[in-house]
Amino acid sequence: MIESSVRLPVSPRAGRFLVLAGVFVCAACGLVYELELVALAAYLIGDSVTQASVVLSVMVFAMGIGSLLAKRLRHHASAWFGLLESALALVGGCSAMVLYAAFAWSGGRGEIWAGGSRYLLVAFSLAIGVLIGAEVPLLMVLIQRIRRQDAGGAVADLFAADYVGALVGGLAFPFLLLPLFGQLTGALFTGSVNALAGAALVFGLFRQDLSVRARWVLLTVNVVVLSLLASAAVLVDDFERAARRAVYGRDVRVAVQTDVQEVVLTGGRRGSLDLFLDGRLRISGRDEQRYHRGLVAPAMRGPHARVLVLGGGDGLAAREVLRHPGVRRVDVVELDAGVVDLARHDPALSELNGHAYRDPRVRVVHADAFRWLRLARTRYDVVISDLPDPGITASTKLYSQEFYGLATRVLTDGGRLAVHAGPLSTRAHVFWTVEATLRAAGLRTVAYRVGGRQSGFAAGPDRTAEGDAAPRDWGFVLASRSRPVLLRAARSEVVRAGASAAELTRRPGLAPSTLVHPRYAN
Repeated sequence: MIESSVRLPVSPRAGRFLVLAGVFVCAACGLVYELELVALAAYLIGDSVTQASVVLSVMVFAMGIGSLLAKRLRHHASAWFGLLESALALVGGCSAMVLYAAFAWSGGRGEIWAGGSRYLLVAFSLAIGVLIGAEVPLLMVLIQRIRRQDAGGAVADLFAADYVGALVGGLAFPFLLLPLFGQLTGALFTGSVNALAGAALVFGLFRQDLSVRARWVLLTVNVVVLSLLASAAVLVDDFERAARRAVYGRDVRVAVQTDVQEVVLTGGRRGSLDLFLDGRLRISGRDEQRYHRGLVAPAMRGPHARVLVLGGGDGLAAREVLRHPGVRRVDVVELDAGVVDLARHDPALSELNGHAYRDPRVRVVHADAFRWLRLARTRYDVVISDLPDPGITASTKLYSQEFYGLATRVLTDGGRLAVHAGPLSTRAHVFWTVEATLRAAGLRTVAYRVGGRQSGFAAGPDRTAEGDAAPRDWGFVLASRSRPVLLRAARSEVVRAGASAAELTRRPGLAPSTLVHPRYAN
């Protein structure tokens, strides 16, 4: 039979307050673990909507399982609560490092990550969910042992503290933990707070419940957990550098976390330079000219005094635009000021982009492209959409019917819009959805492909750092209000870049992607 009361070192009122404070802290830590898994999975695997759905649904399901399992632990609630909090601190605190380690080292270059490590994500979601779910029944027993009250009132108090703690944890993650500590150290810090809160509650209020042996076991477990978390925090910088070398290779020159994303530059010479954004290879010096000339050159056949580049903060699309005589103004709309700063000042990258940002015709605006287009009043002869892959959730709105409608408004009557639509060889459905979306926005289109490297380290804007799904060609769509003459006029420019161009037969029957019904999936 469960005891109804316990002698406390404080008054019952203070004891209830301390229990609810423990609920508050544990709830905040639990939500941080959830958000940490969602953020890291979206970064490493992609498509944040899918990863958030997997993590949250599995975790909520596991919380129900944990609540059921906790029924068997109520007779020794204080001891089990202390052990559960130690286990949760260790599993949740180390989850980010383990997931990142699997991403960096699995298969030597990470080839296994895209499939097998999704199971690892589910396993962490299950484990953390079970441990979180077991907290509330045990806390219910503990708070009732301080002073008996009706079950409804006790549940209301616990859930109020739990939900307020979740609010604080949810706000602390993006505004405090990530900016100050980053993902890895932030998770370890949260685990330490979790372990200390659990130990303080058990040893501070309910130590009379514990036998001498139980006290030593709990103390030893907590010391071991805190030691492991502290050791990992001390080694986290070395771990991150080693993991980064495993992912990007040993020639990492620049690795910075901007306000928008992680930016990594590897290599130093013009041909070996690689630019990664959030783990995805955006630029490779080996064949970026094929990509950028394939994107820009066809659209420049015709009037091109005013050119708008959406994205392209690396300056490489602007470089290709400036090659054409008659260009009077180039506006670059790039969200990440850190990428532009790197393109201006890094010796290798600025050399690769031909020092495009030194040209007085180039003007840079740091803004979200969608929001900027809604307010734009200038009209352009050419709009170049050099944006991340449409399969990335954050980019979906930039490949929507609404976005292309806004882009159409800034085009002159004979203006052309060139869109990078992803690797055609590996993601044809995404490519043709982009084309269908442009047509739904009232534009006439010509779809074409440009070949990449046929051997060695093939690269393109849609490659991930671990080397999966490396495209050997790139798909583009040229659009305007009247059908552009593409191949006959532009073939020579594309071939001059060292690639081949071929117009593609439209795939019928695909629906356009909109803001409220995105049709791209990573």
